[in-house]
Amino acid sequence: MEGFKNFFGTKGGIIFVGLIIGILAPILQKLGNPTNMGICVACMERDIAGALGFHRAAVVQYMRPEILGFVIGAFLSALAFKEFRPRGGSAPFIRFILGVFAMIGALVFLGCPWRTILRLAGGDGNAIFGLLGLIFGIWVGTRFLKAGYSLGRTQVSTSKAVGLGFPLLMLGLLILLLIDPQPEGEARGMLLFYSLKGPGAQHAPLFISLAAGLLIGVLAQRSRFCTMGAFRDIILFRQGHLFLGIAALFIAAIITNLIIGQFNPGFEKQPIAHTMQLWNFLGMTLAGLAFTLAGGCPGRQLFMSGEGDGDAAVFATGMIVGAAIAHNFGLASSPAGIGPNGAVATVIGLIVCLIIGLTMRRR
Repeated sequence: MEGFKNFFGTKGGIIFVGLIIGILAPILQKLGNPTNMGICVACMERDIAGALGFHRAAVVQYMRPEILGFVIGAFLSALAFKEFRPRGGSAPFIRFILGVFAMIGALVFLGCPWRTILRLAGGDGNAIFGLLGLIFGIWVGTRFLKAGYSLGRTQVSTSKAVGLGFPLLMLGLLILLLIDPQPEGEARGMLLFYSLKGPGAQHAPLFISLAAGLLIGVLAQRSRFCTMGAFRDIILFRQGHLFLGIAALFIAAIITNLIIGQFNPGFEKQPIAHTMQLWNFLGMTLAGLAFTLAGGCPGRQLFMSGEGDGDAAVFATGMIVGAAIAHNFGLASSPAGIGPNGAVATVIGLIVCLIIGLTMRRR
Protein backbone atom coordinates (compact mmCIF):
# COMPACT_ATOMS: atom_id res chain seq x y z
CA MET A 1 0.00 0.00 0.00
CA GLU A 2 2.83 2.37 0.89
CA GLY A 3 4.62 1.59 -2.37
CA PHE A 4 1.43 2.30 -4.35
CA LYS A 5 1.05 5.57 -2.46
CA ASN A 6 4.61 6.68 -3.15
CA PHE A 7 4.65 5.62 -6.82
CA PHE A 8 2.33 8.41 -7.91
CA GLY A 9 4.66 11.04 -6.53
CA THR A 10 7.37 9.94 -8.96
CA LYS A 11 7.96 10.84 -12.60
CA GLY A 12 6.88 7.36 -13.58
CA GLY A 13 3.67 7.78 -11.63
CA ILE A 14 2.57 11.03 -13.28
CA ILE A 15 3.48 9.62 -16.72
CA PHE A 16 1.42 6.51 -15.99
CA VAL A 17 -1.63 8.61 -15.08
CA GLY A 18 -1.25 10.71 -18.25
CA LEU A 19 -1.04 7.55 -20.35
CA ILE A 20 -4.19 6.09 -18.79
CA ILE A 21 -6.21 9.28 -19.40
CA GLY A 22 -4.81 9.59 -22.93
CA ILE A 23 -5.91 6.03 -23.74
CA LEU A 24 -9.29 6.15 -22.00
CA ALA A 25 -10.48 9.40 -23.59
CA PRO A 26 -10.33 8.22 -27.25
CA ILE A 27 -11.81 4.86 -26.23
CA LEU A 28 -14.76 6.60 -24.56
CA GLN A 29 -15.15 8.56 -27.79
CA LYS A 30 -15.12 5.32 -29.78
CA LEU A 31 -17.77 3.90 -27.45
CA GLY A 32 -20.12 6.83 -27.98
CA ASN A 33 -18.84 10.07 -26.44
CA PRO A 34 -18.68 13.05 -28.84
CA THR A 35 -15.78 13.21 -31.30
CA ASN A 36 -12.61 14.79 -29.85
CA MET A 37 -14.49 15.00 -26.56
CA GLY A 38 -13.86 11.66 -24.93
CA ILE A 39 -13.28 13.63 -21.73
CA CYS A 40 -13.93 17.35 -21.34
CA VAL A 41 -14.62 18.63 -17.84
CA ALA A 42 -16.16 21.92 -19.01
CA CYS A 43 -18.36 20.32 -21.68
CA MET A 44 -19.49 17.55 -19.36
CA GLU A 45 -20.34 19.98 -16.57
CA ARG A 46 -22.31 21.97 -19.14
CA ASP A 47 -24.24 18.80 -20.02
CA ILE A 48 -24.94 18.19 -16.32
CA ALA A 49 -26.30 21.74 -16.02
CA GLY A 50 -28.60 20.94 -18.93
CA ALA A 51 -29.69 17.62 -17.45
CA LEU A 52 -30.78 19.49 -14.31
CA GLY A 53 -32.69 22.04 -16.38
CA PHE A 54 -30.40 24.96 -15.53
CA HIS A 55 -30.30 25.72 -19.26
CA ARG A 56 -32.59 24.55 -22.05
CA ALA A 57 -30.13 24.05 -24.91
CA ALA A 58 -31.66 20.76 -25.99
CA VAL A 59 -28.50 19.41 -27.67
CA VAL A 60 -26.33 19.48 -24.53
CA GLN A 61 -28.31 17.79 -21.74
CA TYR A 62 -26.99 14.60 -20.12
CA MET A 63 -25.91 13.64 -16.60
CA ARG A 64 -22.31 12.73 -17.43
CA PRO A 65 -21.15 9.81 -15.21
CA GLU A 66 -17.49 10.66 -15.79
CA ILE A 67 -17.74 13.87 -13.74
CA LEU A 68 -19.58 12.12 -10.93
CA GLY A 69 -16.90 9.43 -10.99
CA PHE A 70 -14.07 11.96 -10.80
CA VAL A 71 -15.33 13.31 -7.49
CA ILE A 72 -16.43 10.02 -5.97
CA GLY A 73 -13.19 8.30 -7.04
CA ALA A 74 -11.07 11.09 -5.57
CA PHE A 75 -13.16 10.93 -2.38
CA LEU A 76 -12.67 7.17 -2.00
CA SER A 77 -8.94 7.52 -2.70
CA ALA A 78 -8.57 10.32 -0.16
CA LEU A 79 -10.37 8.24 2.46
CA ALA A 80 -8.27 5.15 1.73
CA PHE A 81 -4.99 7.05 2.05
CA LYS A 82 -6.10 9.21 4.98
CA GLU A 83 -5.95 12.41 2.93
CA PHE A 84 -9.56 13.48 3.34
CA ARG A 85 -9.31 16.85 5.09
CA PRO A 86 -12.40 19.09 5.28
CA ARG A 87 -11.33 22.68 4.64
CA GLY A 88 -12.54 25.92 3.09
CA GLY A 89 -13.32 29.57 3.71
CA SER A 90 -10.74 31.10 1.35
CA ALA A 91 -12.64 33.83 -0.57
CA PRO A 92 -15.47 31.49 -1.64
CA PHE A 93 -17.47 34.07 -3.58
CA ILE A 94 -14.40 35.14 -5.58
CA ARG A 95 -13.79 31.47 -6.38
CA PHE A 96 -17.41 31.17 -7.53
CA ILE A 97 -17.00 34.15 -9.87
CA LEU A 98 -13.75 32.71 -11.21
CA GLY A 99 -15.57 29.42 -11.87
CA VAL A 100 -18.32 31.22 -13.78
CA PHE A 101 -15.87 33.08 -16.04
CA ALA A 102 -13.63 30.02 -16.46
CA MET A 103 -16.64 28.18 -17.90
CA ILE A 104 -17.62 31.09 -20.12
CA GLY A 105 -14.10 31.24 -21.55
CA ALA A 106 -14.01 27.47 -22.06
CA LEU A 107 -17.36 27.49 -23.88
CA VAL A 108 -16.25 30.34 -26.15
CA PHE A 109 -13.38 28.07 -27.19
CA LEU A 110 -15.45 24.87 -26.80
CA GLY A 111 -13.31 22.86 -24.44
CA CYS A 112 -11.40 22.68 -21.16
CA PRO A 113 -7.60 22.21 -20.97
CA TRP A 114 -8.00 18.44 -21.29
CA ARG A 115 -10.14 18.79 -24.40
CA THR A 116 -7.67 21.29 -25.84
CA ILE A 117 -5.02 18.59 -25.77
CA LEU A 118 -7.44 15.89 -26.93
CA ARG A 119 -8.58 18.05 -29.85
CA LEU A 120 -4.95 18.45 -30.90
CA ALA A 121 -4.43 14.70 -30.52
CA GLY A 122 -7.40 14.15 -32.83
CA GLY A 123 -5.95 16.47 -35.48
CA ASP A 124 -7.98 19.63 -34.79
CA GLY A 125 -5.65 22.50 -35.73
CA ASN A 126 -7.97 25.09 -34.18
CA ALA A 127 -6.94 23.81 -30.76
CA ILE A 128 -3.44 25.26 -31.36
CA PHE A 129 -4.88 28.72 -30.78
CA GLY A 130 -6.75 27.50 -27.72
CA LEU A 131 -3.57 26.01 -26.27
CA LEU A 132 -1.63 29.22 -26.91
CA GLY A 133 -4.41 31.18 -25.22
CA LEU A 134 -4.41 28.81 -22.25
CA ILE A 135 -0.64 29.18 -21.79
CA PHE A 136 -0.87 32.96 -22.14
CA GLY A 137 -3.68 33.15 -19.58
CA ILE A 138 -1.66 31.03 -17.15
CA TRP A 139 1.39 33.25 -17.77
CA VAL A 140 -0.64 36.36 -16.92
CA GLY A 141 -1.87 34.61 -13.79
CA THR A 142 1.68 33.80 -12.70
CA ARG A 143 2.53 37.51 -12.89
CA PHE A 144 -0.10 38.08 -10.21
CA LEU A 145 1.22 35.17 -8.16
CA LYS A 146 4.72 36.65 -8.25
CA ALA A 147 3.28 40.02 -7.20
CA GLY A 148 1.73 38.54 -4.05
CA TYR A 149 -1.74 37.48 -5.24
CA SER A 150 -3.59 35.29 -2.75
CA LEU A 151 -7.16 34.35 -1.96
CA GLY A 152 -6.25 34.05 1.70
CA ARG A 153 -5.59 31.22 4.08
CA THR A 154 -7.80 28.15 3.82
CA GLN A 155 -9.33 27.27 7.15
CA VAL A 156 -9.12 23.64 8.20
CA SER A 157 -12.63 22.82 9.35
CA THR A 158 -13.50 20.53 12.24
CA SER A 159 -16.84 19.79 10.59
CA LYS A 160 -16.86 16.90 8.14
CA ALA A 161 -19.95 18.41 6.50
CA VAL A 162 -17.74 21.01 4.80
CA GLY A 163 -15.80 18.31 2.98
CA LEU A 164 -18.59 15.79 2.51
CA GLY A 165 -21.06 18.16 0.85
CA PHE A 166 -19.83 18.01 -2.74
CA PRO A 167 -19.01 14.27 -2.84
CA LEU A 168 -22.46 13.54 -1.42
CA LEU A 169 -24.02 15.84 -4.03
CA MET A 170 -22.26 13.88 -6.79
CA LEU A 171 -23.40 10.60 -5.22
CA GLY A 172 -26.95 11.96 -5.12
CA LEU A 173 -26.77 12.91 -8.81
CA LEU A 174 -25.50 9.42 -9.62
CA ILE A 175 -28.42 7.85 -7.77
CA LEU A 176 -30.76 10.20 -9.62
CA LEU A 177 -29.25 9.10 -12.95
CA LEU A 178 -29.70 5.43 -12.04
CA ILE A 179 -33.33 5.76 -10.95
CA ASP A 180 -34.32 8.21 -13.71
CA PRO A 181 -32.89 6.84 -16.97
CA GLN A 182 -33.89 8.27 -20.31
CA PRO A 183 -37.21 6.91 -21.55
CA GLU A 184 -36.97 5.52 -25.08
CA GLY A 185 -37.17 8.38 -27.57
CA GLU A 186 -38.06 10.94 -24.90
CA ALA A 187 -36.23 14.14 -23.94
CA ARG A 188 -37.41 14.09 -20.33
CA GLY A 189 -37.28 11.54 -17.57
CA MET A 190 -39.15 11.96 -14.32
CA LEU A 191 -36.74 14.74 -13.31
CA LEU A 192 -33.76 14.85 -15.67
CA PHE A 193 -33.51 16.31 -19.18
CA TYR A 194 -31.93 14.29 -21.99
CA SER A 195 -30.75 15.32 -25.44
CA LEU A 196 -32.23 13.51 -28.42
CA LYS A 197 -29.56 14.82 -30.81
CA GLY A 198 -26.27 16.68 -30.71
CA PRO A 199 -23.35 16.17 -28.28
CA GLY A 200 -25.66 15.49 -25.33
CA ALA A 201 -27.14 12.48 -27.09
CA GLN A 202 -23.68 11.00 -27.69
CA HIS A 203 -22.37 9.04 -24.74
CA ALA A 204 -20.57 5.82 -23.94
CA PRO A 205 -22.45 3.17 -21.92
CA LEU A 206 -23.23 4.46 -18.44
CA PHE A 207 -21.28 1.95 -16.37
CA ILE A 208 -18.22 2.11 -18.62
CA SER A 209 -18.23 5.92 -18.33
CA LEU A 210 -18.65 5.71 -14.56
CA ALA A 211 -15.86 3.16 -14.20
CA ALA A 212 -13.53 5.36 -16.27
CA GLY A 213 -14.42 8.38 -14.13
CA LEU A 214 -13.83 6.49 -10.88
CA LEU A 215 -10.45 5.20 -12.09
CA ILE A 216 -9.30 8.63 -13.23
CA GLY A 217 -10.56 10.15 -9.96
CA VAL A 218 -8.42 7.76 -7.94
CA LEU A 219 -5.31 8.13 -10.12
CA ALA A 220 -5.52 11.91 -10.41
CA GLN A 221 -6.05 12.31 -6.66
CA ARG A 222 -2.96 10.24 -5.99
CA SER A 223 -0.77 12.03 -8.56
CA ARG A 224 -2.10 15.64 -8.22
CA PHE A 225 -2.62 15.66 -12.00
CA CYS A 226 -3.34 19.22 -13.19
CA THR A 227 -3.01 20.83 -16.63
CA MET A 228 -2.86 24.39 -15.32
CA GLY A 229 -0.37 23.37 -12.65
CA ALA A 230 1.86 21.78 -15.29
CA PHE A 231 2.30 25.04 -17.21
CA ARG A 232 2.36 27.18 -14.05
CA ASP A 233 5.20 25.12 -12.57
CA ILE A 234 7.25 25.40 -15.76
CA ILE A 235 6.74 29.17 -15.95
CA LEU A 236 7.34 29.90 -12.26
CA PHE A 237 9.75 27.23 -11.11
CA ARG A 238 11.16 25.62 -14.29
CA GLN A 239 9.80 22.39 -12.82
CA GLY A 240 8.43 19.87 -15.30
CA HIS A 241 7.08 17.05 -13.11
CA LEU A 242 3.36 17.68 -13.80
CA PHE A 243 4.08 18.50 -17.45
CA LEU A 244 5.31 14.93 -17.96
CA GLY A 245 1.77 13.76 -17.32
CA ILE A 246 0.32 16.20 -19.86
CA ALA A 247 2.88 15.15 -22.47
CA ALA A 248 2.08 11.48 -21.81
CA LEU A 249 -1.66 12.18 -22.19
CA PHE A 250 -1.08 13.88 -25.56
CA ILE A 251 1.18 11.15 -26.93
CA ALA A 252 -1.09 8.32 -25.74
CA ALA A 253 -4.16 10.03 -27.21
CA ILE A 254 -2.50 10.51 -30.62
CA ILE A 255 -1.37 6.89 -30.76
CA THR A 256 -4.78 5.60 -29.63
CA ASN A 257 -6.57 7.79 -32.19
CA LEU A 258 -4.28 6.53 -34.95
CA ILE A 259 -4.87 2.91 -33.96
CA ILE A 260 -8.66 3.16 -33.88
CA GLY A 261 -8.97 5.51 -36.87
CA GLN A 262 -9.95 8.73 -35.13
CA PHE A 263 -7.12 11.02 -36.25
CA ASN A 264 -8.41 13.57 -38.78
CA PRO A 265 -6.01 16.52 -39.23
CA GLY A 266 -7.20 19.93 -40.41
CA PHE A 267 -8.92 23.15 -39.43
CA GLU A 268 -12.22 23.09 -41.29
CA LYS A 269 -15.27 21.10 -40.21
CA GLN A 270 -13.69 19.75 -37.07
CA PRO A 271 -16.25 18.27 -34.64
CA ILE A 272 -17.69 20.65 -32.01
CA ALA A 273 -15.20 23.37 -32.98
CA HIS A 274 -15.12 26.68 -34.83
CA THR A 275 -12.46 28.52 -36.82
CA MET A 276 -12.71 32.00 -35.24
CA GLN A 277 -9.13 31.86 -34.04
CA LEU A 278 -9.00 35.17 -32.16
CA TRP A 279 -11.82 33.98 -29.91
CA ASN A 280 -10.35 30.51 -29.61
CA PHE A 281 -7.27 32.26 -28.23
CA LEU A 282 -9.07 34.79 -26.02
CA GLY A 283 -11.61 32.29 -24.70
CA MET A 284 -8.86 30.07 -23.38
CA THR A 285 -6.86 33.08 -22.20
CA LEU A 286 -9.81 33.91 -19.95
CA ALA A 287 -10.12 30.29 -18.82
CA GLY A 288 -6.37 29.92 -18.16
CA LEU A 289 -6.26 33.14 -16.15
CA ALA A 290 -9.30 32.10 -14.06
CA PHE A 291 -7.83 28.63 -13.43
CA THR A 292 -4.56 30.14 -12.26
CA LEU A 293 -6.21 32.64 -9.94
CA ALA A 294 -8.38 29.85 -8.49
CA GLY A 295 -5.44 27.46 -8.04
CA GLY A 296 -6.26 24.59 -10.39
CA CYS A 297 -7.73 23.46 -13.70
CA PRO A 298 -11.35 22.22 -13.71
CA GLY A 299 -10.33 18.58 -13.35
CA ARG A 300 -8.04 19.33 -10.41
CA GLN A 301 -10.81 21.34 -8.75
CA LEU A 302 -13.09 18.28 -8.90
CA PHE A 303 -10.41 16.03 -7.47
CA MET A 304 -9.69 18.48 -4.64
CA SER A 305 -13.40 18.71 -3.88
CA GLY A 306 -13.35 14.94 -3.44
CA GLU A 307 -10.55 15.39 -0.88
CA GLY A 308 -12.77 17.67 1.20
CA ASP A 309 -11.81 21.05 -0.24
CA GLY A 310 -14.93 23.18 0.02
CA ASP A 311 -13.28 26.04 -1.88
CA ALA A 312 -12.71 23.77 -4.89
CA ALA A 313 -16.34 22.68 -4.64
CA VAL A 314 -17.42 26.34 -4.83
CA PHE A 315 -15.32 26.83 -7.97
CA ALA A 316 -16.80 23.69 -9.57
CA THR A 317 -20.29 24.90 -8.70
CA GLY A 318 -19.42 28.25 -10.30
CA MET A 319 -18.49 26.43 -13.50
CA ILE A 320 -21.82 24.59 -13.60
CA VAL A 321 -23.68 27.87 -13.04
CA GLY A 322 -21.44 29.51 -15.65
CA ALA A 323 -22.53 26.89 -18.18
CA ALA A 324 -26.16 27.77 -17.54
CA ILE A 325 -25.41 31.48 -17.92
CA ALA A 326 -23.46 30.87 -21.13
CA HIS A 327 -26.30 28.98 -22.81
CA ASN A 328 -29.14 31.08 -21.44
CA PHE A 329 -27.59 34.37 -22.58
CA GLY A 330 -26.01 33.46 -25.92
CA LEU A 331 -22.39 33.34 -24.76
CA ALA A 332 -21.45 29.78 -25.75
CA SER A 333 -19.98 29.00 -29.15
CA SER A 334 -21.11 26.41 -31.68
CA PRO A 335 -19.51 24.99 -34.84
CA ALA A 336 -20.89 28.08 -36.62
CA GLY A 337 -18.82 30.42 -34.44
CA ILE A 338 -19.03 32.25 -31.14
CA GLY A 339 -22.38 33.11 -29.59
CA PRO A 340 -23.97 36.53 -30.21
CA ASN A 341 -22.81 37.79 -26.82
CA GLY A 342 -19.70 35.66 -26.46
CA ALA A 343 -17.19 38.36 -27.41
CA VAL A 344 -18.58 40.88 -24.91
CA ALA A 345 -18.68 38.26 -22.15
CA THR A 346 -15.07 37.26 -22.83
CA VAL A 347 -13.85 40.85 -22.59
CA ILE A 348 -15.86 41.44 -19.41
CA GLY A 349 -14.46 38.22 -17.95
CA LEU A 350 -10.88 39.25 -18.69
CA ILE A 351 -11.48 42.64 -17.05
CA VAL A 352 -13.05 41.04 -13.96
CA CYS A 353 -10.21 38.52 -13.60
CA LEU A 354 -7.59 41.26 -13.99
CA ILE A 355 -9.34 43.32 -11.29
CA ILE A 356 -9.38 40.28 -8.99
CA GLY A 357 -5.70 39.69 -9.65
CA LEU A 358 -4.81 43.32 -8.96
CA THR A 359 -6.92 43.76 -5.85
CA MET A 360 -6.13 40.43 -4.13
CA ARG A 361 -2.40 41.01 -3.87
CA ARG A 362 -0.86 40.68 -0.39
CA ARG A 363 2.73 41.79 -0.04
